[in-house]
Amino acid sequence: MSFITGLMLFDCPASALNMSDQSPEEAGRGEMATAVKFIRSKQGRFPYVSAQAFRYWLRLTLENTPELEWKSAPIFREQKVAYTDANPIRYYDDDLFGYMRAASKRAEAVEKRKEDKTRENETLTNAEITRVSPFKVSTLVAISPVSITYDFGTMSRQEGDPVPHGHQFYQAVLKALVSLDLRSVGTFSYKDRTGYRNLDDNRREEAQKQKLEELPNEKSFRLPKEERIKRISTLLQGLAILYGGAKQSVHYTDVTPKVFVGMITKGGNNPLQYTLNADEKGLPVINGNAIEEMFKVWADQILSKLYIGWVQGFFDNERKKIKDLLEKEQKDKYVIGHPREIFKILTEDIVKNPAWLE
Repeated sequence: MSFITGLMLFDCPASALNMSDQSPEEAGRGEMATAVKFIRSKQGRFPYVSAQAFRYWLRLTLENTPELEWKSAPIFREQKVAYTDANPIRYYDDDLFGYMRAASKRAEAVEKRKEDKTRENETLTNAEITRVSPFKVSTLVAISPVSITYDFGTMSRQEGDPVPHGHQFYQAVLKALVSLDLRSVGTFSYKDRTGYRNLDDNRREEAQKQKLEELPNEKSFRLPKEERIKRISTLLQGLAILYGGAKQSVHYTDVTPKVFVGMITKGGNNPLQYTLNADEKGLPVINGNAIEEMFKVWADQILSKLYIGWVQGFFDNERKKIKDLLEKEQKDKYVIGHPREIFKILTEDIVKNPAWLE
């Protein structure tokens, strides 16, 4: 098994990227107000963006960028339940983001599905199926506690009294861990076991018709290597041009990662977590000792060079520090550039190392 194991930083100079359903403490009586999501701890308040919100941004980026040729699954609704087509053979997001599908067997629900014209291309489902997402991301959390600001405003263009409203926002650098199970991409199990059954009988039949490679010992089907690499490459390109977030009309935060540090590892652990932290002022800082220890302790698990995508202009002194450190200690084991360039190099190296997909 091999994984893309990574860490990303996002610069939020004045942002409110993920809103809460709670009311801000600063809101006055009768005032319409919204709060940002944050973690309250003994150290202070840490703004965060949920992993669900981040994955939503990434899906939208992939779906709405025509040149990526992303194939997204249709979504169906039954009363309070919604689900995708759950066909990872056809659809990239069902493959990379996972799914859970258990269609209702009630006669009323079955009849409604038959009458629903949006389901003409639906993959019929005759068993409960699930797929654990090969792509994983942590919550995006500020690297240090910050003071959350409350902005008061009014709607004043109408006749009569102004309508007061307000919202919170913050200045922070958010950090997230990411992982992509390379072997799981494009490999679909039909084991009759909870959490492992990606394909029911209908989807197995489709896999056989398309002459997918069958792995009988593992009870799985696998897409061709070229198709698997294409899906991985498309996901990485989407990360590089990511857009989304709440309150963009008044805060307009560029949510592309300003730093990506990654490598290919044998397991799903993430040794990179403490290589980038905050200094006493709450600003991003490279932990040289953590990087040296990582290379020493995890040497038997690291399969690739260290890929460093770092935007020029974002704490350039720390960019230089990590470059100087690696040039001295790991001269042939790293590559550094803009995140978009690094994601491209990473994709090229996956093509050159097909064993990473096994």
